[in-house]
Amino acid sequence: MEKTFKFLEKYKKYNPEFAIIIGTGLSSILDKIKVLERVAYKDIPSFPVSTVIGHKGEIVFGKLSGKNLVAFNGRFHFYEGYSMKEVTTTVRAANFLGAKTLIVSNASGAVNPVLRAGDILLIKDHVNFIFAENPLRGEKGNERFVNLTDAYDKDLREKF
Repeated sequence: MEKTFKFLEKYKKYNPEFAIIIGTGLSSILDKIKVLERVAYKDIPSFPVSTVIGHKGEIVFGKLSGKNLVAFNGRFHFYEGYSMKEVTTTVRAANFLGAKTLIVSNASGAVNPVLRAGDILLIKDHVNFIFAENPLRGEKGNERFVNLTDAYDKDLREKF
């Protein structure tokens, strides 16, 4: 990520308070953002490029409700052939840029018959099924066994 971070250094000036990783069906949130600058993923050294239809592949710096933010319009997926380290590139970039809060979207199925396509839900817990290639596996000195108790901020969930 060294080349990526070196390139992104000049964008720290936007001082994002939070980051949003936008996935399938939610790109319309960008209509609410006062856009200050856009950067195509393809123009960022060592940055993956999304192959999923509808994932534009850009970083958007801007303001939403008076707050500075960075939005990643498009994600990368393990099923696209990316490593788990590459899949987490946007998370690492958001942290590098200074975002203290991260909002991630995803499209998923459900077995509860009350839920309908398009419903928005908040996650409060999950089971980690990533056994083969865990993004926490890596360089010595990094925390590898993260306590997932209350992994999703309760106060932030209550704001939604």
